[in-house]
Amino acid sequence: MKVRLGIEVLLQESKGLLQGARVGAVVHPASVLPDLAHTADAMLAERSFNLVSLFGPQHGARGEKQDNMIESDFYLDPGTGLPVHSLYGATRWPTEEMLHGLDVLVFDLQDVGTRVYTFIHTMAHCMSACARHGKEMVVADRPNPINGCLIEGDMLDPEFKSFVGLHPLPMRHGMTAGELALLYNSEYGIGCRLTVVPMQGWRRPWWFDQTDLPWVMPSPNLPTLDSATVYPGMVLVEGTMLSEGRGTTRPFEILGAPYIDARRLAERLKQLRLPGVLFRPVHFEPTFQKHAKVMCGGVQLHVTDRERFEPLLTGVAVISAVKELHPDAFRWRQPPYEYETRRLPIEILCGGDRIPQGIDAGKSPDEIRKGWLEDVSRFRVLRKPYLLYD
Repeated sequence: MKVRLGIEVLLQESKGLLQGARVGAVVHPASVLPDLAHTADAMLAERSFNLVSLFGPQHGARGEKQDNMIESDFYLDPGTGLPVHSLYGATRWPTEEMLHGLDVLVFDLQDVGTRVYTFIHTMAHCMSACARHGKEMVVADRPNPINGCLIEGDMLDPEFKSFVGLHPLPMRHGMTAGELALLYNSEYGIGCRLTVVPMQGWRRPWWFDQTDLPWVMPSPNLPTLDSATVYPGMVLVEGTMLSEGRGTTRPFEILGAPYIDARRLAERLKQLRLPGVLFRPVHFEPTFQKHAKVMCGGVQLHVTDRERFEPLLTGVAVISAVKELHPDAFRWRQPPYEYETRRLPIEILCGGDRIPQGIDAGKSPDEIRKGWLEDVSRFRVLRKPYLLYD
């Protein structure tokens, strides 16, 4: 059975939810239908409701911005001519002024299944704003591209709450945006007038390439499903002074630094026998960001069995190996990071200090992994009432 996206179901069968309404839409480049028509264009063509404004998350409504770049707060969309309000600028919440005159806010962003990816936190902020200002919220659901079964990582410690970790979730949560919206609304007391429009035909074990849907990169540095697959662990490299491969054609699959002995690092990682992944020594020059235009040694991850591969365990192992081999050169990145100035970026990314403290103490990756297994079990129970798909 062909997978039908929530936005397809909304526009073809559930238009009554928007009948006669003035509508705003939260969109980005991957907000497309199977024929690659953009959600904004499809909604603008509808006559049963009136699309009056767009809202852009991190990286912009058209994906034009690199990471951690504050967008313009207001501009006109070059495709539709509609006003666009940035939700990654002076404010990350839709304001009363932005929502003025709207009846319904539609959220249609392609998420990637990782707690630190900001789109699900933009969704939560939109839900909170709708509850506060008396608007309806509709979430058009999309697949979790790295499947809806596998879960990994610590639950977020509320003391480390940030825009890359707003509510208690493990790093890899195995839920769709629509399922998370239901969980947020109930478990975390948002209480907005929420409707989730589910997909049809999607199954939890599926990866994105099993859906026959077109992959459009949801942000500039997740160009492929391969990069999204490693992201839940390799995003931790952002919390170090290692290059995470930004400025190369394989972000998050490649990492390194000028001081790293590539062959020695690859051999050390090979000794760990991590499941479902091999490491190849590489040398590269990032074109921008950390170590731009400087030769770096490092490794590239080659995932050989994505069902067995544990990205967070792998990310911990890679950072631990670099720190072990190059203790005098390795450095944690310092604040600020994602609007946060009080905590180390690695603590914000991990959702607590347990993992970085374990790395600093020289604990093995397996020992650090054992610390999140109870959280994974607890989250499986918490999420169960909100799952929409088998």
